[in-house]
This record gives sequence, structure tokens and C-alpha cells, in this order.
Amino acid sequence: MSLYDDAVLVLKGYEDQEALRQAYLDHLAAHPDGMWKACHAGHLTASALVIDPEQGRVLLTLHKKLRMWLQTGGHCEPQDLSLEAAALREATEESGVKGLTPLPGGPVRLDRHPIPAPCHWHFDVQYAALAPSGAVETVSDESLDVRWFAYDEVPAVADDSVVRLLEATRARL
Repeated sequence: MSLYDDAVLVLKGYEDQEALRQAYLDHLAAHPDGMWKACHAGHLTASALVIDPEQGRVLLTLHKKLRMWLQTGGHCEPQDLSLEAAALREATEESGVKGLTPLPGGPVRLDRHPIPAPCHWHFDVQYAALAPSGAVETVSDESLDVRWFAYDEVPAVADDSVVRLLEATRARL
């Protein structure tokens, strides 16, 4: 199965955010290249909120270009077999944490946001990834920093999209 086909199946199975979910499906139907960064009308991305429920904390990355505390994530790559695999790959690359496992149930949220030209939109499919006990993080080339934050610290450092992702993740836990 192609990554495009996986994305369509994942989105069709996602039961929340109906209007936004349909916008993602409409985008893919109109843009067969909508999985890739080269699609200037916008493209799907995959992200994962790295969470340590035992310690009541999440790992955020200080994005190098945006200079914002965000969940890990980014563009899909040709070797990615699924959106979930892309999200876990990005989370591992950006956090340095080995042994991440996806929170069961598929995507936690969708978040469409504008980005600078030449592209126009990121259609982010957001997952949550459970960190193993004793997880050790490292800063990647894409980040200025990575840091654990207690759940109640997140609203003070991150934007509303990250706060909504954390809330939805905690509800699923």
C-alpha cells in the first residue's frame, strides 16, 4: 500500500473534527502529490507528541526555524510506509529517544496551519508516542533544544495547537 493510500484510509477512519478531516481528504483527492513537500498547494505532515505518562510530562522541541516549542514532526519521506511510521520516525529523529511506541487508536488530532511560501499549508496528522521508562533525549540538527515539560507547564511555553494536542492525548490515555 502506498503512503497516499494509507493516508486516505487513516483519514477515512478518523472520527473527530469532521469538517477538517473532509478538507484533508478533499486536498488529497485534488492533489495526488499532496503527501510531499513539493506540493505547493499544501501537503500532509506527520507529528507526534512524545509523552511520559508515568512522570506526567511531554517532550517538546524548540524548532530551529520557528523558534517555538512544538511536538516533534515533519515531512513524509518516500521510505515511510504509513503516516504513523512517519510520525514515529520524525519523533525519534528529533528527540533522540529510542523505543517510542504509538499511543493506540491512530491520530489524536488534525491541525491545518499556514506556512511561508512557496508552500501554503501544512495538513498535520498528529499522533502521540509513549516514551519508554528512563528515556534520554538529545538535541537534533533541526532543533535548538529539546526539553521535558510537566503537563501544566505546556500552556505557558507552547501555542494553542500543542495545548489542544496534549489535552486530546491525555483524554485518550
